[in-house]
Amino acid sequence: MSEAIWTVYLSGEIHTDWREQIIAAAKAKQLPVEFVSPVTVHTDSDDCGAVILGEEDKPFWRDNKGAKINAIRTRTLIERSDIVVVRFGDKYRQWNAAFDAGYAAALGTPLITLRDNALTHAMKEVDGAALATTTEPSQVADILGYVITGHLNR
Repeated sequence: MSEAIWTVYLSGEIHTDWREQIIAAAKAKQLPVEFVSPVTVHTDSDDCGAVILGEEDKPFWRDNKGAKINAIRTRTLIERSDIVVVRFGDKYRQWNAAFDAGYAAALGTPLITLRDNALTHAMKEVDGAALATTTEPSQVADILGYVITGHLNR
């Protein structure tokens, strides 16, 4: 099982380097992992519908176009993933991250949440769907190492 390349989708907040920390730790552990994620350039994600299909007069329709184009990527990558990791930060409302977590759970794709302890109450339903709840990127990397190799590094 450890010889296969695992696909791990990294969803959630885009304002810290949590993705890079997980990727670096997996590389250091020499794990056979391909990491994928949504578009993490905020302006590109917001503007894609208007740039590609044309501007809209009303903000709702502008956002609607962009959301649907972004959904082509996110849904496809989540459906192809072996594991989904969703990071919830404390600064912004992250409805897209919550949606990604719910989508993964609905598909039966193993879900790992990554969040601060301060969000325990707010995250109770999402954490309830997760197979692991973490507070540090290193914990995510350790979980990946264990489930992929079947070996526990003490």
